[in-house]
Amino acid sequence: MMAQDFIHDAVRNAILKDGWTITDDPLKLVFEELRLFADLGAERTLAAMRGTEKIAVEIKSFRRRSSVDEFEDALGQYNVYRDVLTEIEPERQLFLAISKDIFSDFFQGKGIQFILRKQRISLLIVDVESEEILEWIKR
Repeated sequence: MMAQDFIHDAVRNAILKDGWTITDDPLKLVFEELRLFADLGAERTLAAMRGTEKIAVEIKSFRRRSSVDEFEDALGQYNVYRDVLTEIEPERQLFLAISKDIFSDFFQGKGIQFILRKQRISLLIVDVESEEILEWIKR
């Protein structure tokens, strides 16, 4: 298991404030010989007996010297988790959680936006100071 990301607690608290229940911290993903760990698993009950909505969240703070290198690593990890979830829990949607600062500074680049759209990366934008979710971008 990897160490928790720098903004892990802020993201976790923001998800709780948004009405979700944290079910796994971390979320274990087992498929064939793979034993993987997404940062969080959460769920909430939908109104009118529509069932339960489930998410998996991978948290990235982008604190390395090169945001591009960290972006490449995050995409690889995200895609592996998404593929495994498709097989073992297709009802669970995966999100990449990032701070509002990295979203406004790095993720607004045209090339980054192109890759996010092309790769269908769902984002969870969090204000880490107030521990609030600012935006869900589902793709």
